[in-house]
Amino acid sequence: MNVLLNTPLFAVAQHMAFDEACCAAFSGGVWLRFYRWVPGKAVTFGYAQPFSLVQRAAAAQGFADCMRRPTGGGMVFHADDLTFSCLFESSLRPGEIYKELHGAIQTQLNALAPVHAWGKTAPQAYAPARNGAAGACFVNPVENDLLAADGHKILGGAIRRFERSVLYQGSLQLPGARQNPALKRAVINGVEACFGVSLTPQAAGQELLARTEQLVRERYTTPEWNQKF
Repeated sequence: MNVLLNTPLFAVAQHMAFDEACCAAFSGGVWLRFYRWVPGKAVTFGYAQPFSLVQRAAAAQGFADCMRRPTGGGMVFHADDLTFSCLFESSLRPGEIYKELHGAIQTQLNALAPVHAWGKTAPQAYAPARNGAAGACFVNPVENDLLAADGHKILGGAIRRFERSVLYQGSLQLPGARQNPALKRAVINGVEACFGVSLTPQAAGQELLARTEQLVRERYTTPEWNQKF
């Protein structure tokens, strides 16, 4: 089943919970979803990031809502980005997944504006903390991230492997990206080309939405999750 999942407007905790709920319900194929955000700014941060440092860095940028992701990586500031998640089966190493997926999206984005992939390996780029500060995802690119012509990072993602699936959570950071249908279409076309599939639009079912709300209550709004490190 290869689907383009449509969901209601979600706050950040619901977005994280929905992605996890999808991992448990995944039955094969490719599932792509674009986040529809409740108005307001939010920060997500990688599973191993220290909450106190993230909270401090977020407050300095005027972001009050911080949420730990089930995936790794650094801090991501969500204000006007095109945020999306993708579920699929793969035995490839994470670096190979990034190379293939980002490469396919890069091809589509290049039809709109010049984009290139960062080719340098930086294994320590997303250490949980460096020099007393939390790691910010879009400050320093890592291998296979996508960069604009002027060299600033525009696309990064984080991965977690579950029993039956790989969860990719990505952020495309360009001005007005969230309201730009051409950028959304570029991501869809890139995902379809990467996996050789055609995605069919489908509304999220009630079971998934109910499980999402359960995970919000039991995990994603609890100090035990958000402040665990």
